[in-house]
Order: sequence, then C-alpha cells, then structure tokens
Amino acid sequence: MDDTALLRSHGLRVTSPRVAVLDALHRTPHADADTVLRLVRERVPSVSVQAVYDVLRALTAAGLLRRIEPAGHAARYERRVGDNHHHVVCRGCGAIDDVDCVVGHSPCLTPSSTSGFAVDTAEVTFWGLCPACAATAES
Repeated sequence: MDDTALLRSHGLRVTSPRVAVLDALHRTPHADADTVLRLVRERVPSVSVQAVYDVLRALTAAGLLRRIEPAGHAARYERRVGDNHHHVVCRGCGAIDDVDCVVGHSPCLTPSSTSGFAVDTAEVTFWGLCPACAATAES
C-alpha cells in the first residue's frame, strides 16, 4: 500500500508533510525529530518545525508510527509497528537497530506478576556497542 492510501485507510487527510514524514522514516528508520525535519525539508522546504512535530504526533496516535525513547537519547520514530519487536542501542554512537521478538507473539516476555494488568506489549532495550564503536574501542 502506498503512503497516500495508508493515510486514507487510517482516516487521515493526505498532506505533503505527512507523506514526506512517512517517506523520511522509510528511508531512515529510528530517526529523531530533527533528522525527520531535515529529511522532510528536502521535499517540502517551507515546512515548519511545529508542523513536523504535529505530523509525528498524529501519525503515532493513528498507529502508523512507533515512538521509542531510549534512556539518555532523544525520542526516535519508526514505521515498523504492531509486531512487538525490541531494540538494540549502541552506548557509543546511539545507533539503533531492531531485534525481533524472541518468541514471536505478543507479548514475548511473561512477567512474574501483572498486578491485574492485561499486558499486550513488552518493550525491551538491549544496550551495547555497535560493530564500528566496538572496533574503535579495541584500537
């Protein structure tokens, strides 16, 4: 499904900033808002900072984007939604990559107690050094 049809299927108006944000996150998963803004301005030079933040908020609320917030880092956005995957974050450069759920169904972790909550998602962040930072650390 193309981005125009995707927006319409979620009851959202098709606007050039919305399409540009979706395209930016297709090209650069796990981007922060500043990176998204820079990429969007390549297609829509006049877009405001506030417009990009509004689009990120609207697309996240509609379930088209996922917002992740690794400790000590700016919020990041990605288009991969609905599959309960996790992330690995580099302590050195902040690079982020996806880690598939270890069991394959939601949630892929079972807590010892749910305190009565109906748990449907587990968020796990793995921390370490990416290959480039690990190579630099070894030098």
